[in-house]
Amino acid sequence: MTALAVNGLNKSFGGLRVTADVRLAVEPGERRLIIGPNGAGKTTLFNLITGEMSPDSGSIALFGRDITRLASRRRAHLGMARTYQIITLFPRDTILHNARLALLGLSPLRWNPFIALDRQPHLSARARDALGRVGLGHMADRPLAETSYGEKRRVEIAMALAQEPRVLLLDEPFAGLSIDERHDVRELLKSVPRDVTVIMIEHDMDIALDLADRITLLHFGQVIVEGTRAEVVADPRTREVYLGE
Repeated sequence: MTALAVNGLNKSFGGLRVTADVRLAVEPGERRLIIGPNGAGKTTLFNLITGEMSPDSGSIALFGRDITRLASRRRAHLGMARTYQIITLFPRDTILHNARLALLGLSPLRWNPFIALDRQPHLSARARDALGRVGLGHMADRPLAETSYGEKRRVEIAMALAQEPRVLLLDEPFAGLSIDERHDVRELLKSVPRDVTVIMIEHDMDIALDLADRITLLHFGQVIVEGTRAEVVADPRTREVYLGE
């Protein structure tokens, strides 16, 4: 059984077709890299997979279950988590509070408007554990606004990991990072256990290729190359897309 199966996925905005008959089969535990130039439809594909957009046609299955019309919040309950290309956090709150909020989304406590999150020790313990996994446990009580851009990226990954996902989607996790920060995030992603399937969009090819088991190249919303690192790098269509050869 595949972890994620995408079949014939199509999405258009007016006359612009941004996803064209996309097909993916990602195996459990796989590290899949989605690459392509700007405007290739990579983030739109993620939005369709996570339910933030609805496809015009096609289907999406998570571990054999059809989730094509399932609400985004329901997909999270089934084990899907993601990060975003643009960081979406609460800068005035602490790192710990941001992590607790990620856990609250999967808890029945979310329906209680009077809940005091700092008085929920089980949420705090799980949030601190997630922050420890990304090397931020020592600064959990620091306001997010007082952290570096790279640390914010790690907070976002911690928030996704705190949900104990079966499938983790990462949208450009290395974007805007310094060389040292890229190294830290790369080592963090390498440490994610293989019972979590990771699908990643990334432009930093040198780092991202090192993490991938298989690579999918999108161009104008279509899958044009797919295979191992060696196969994709050697394919003349890859050179044509990136180098115009």
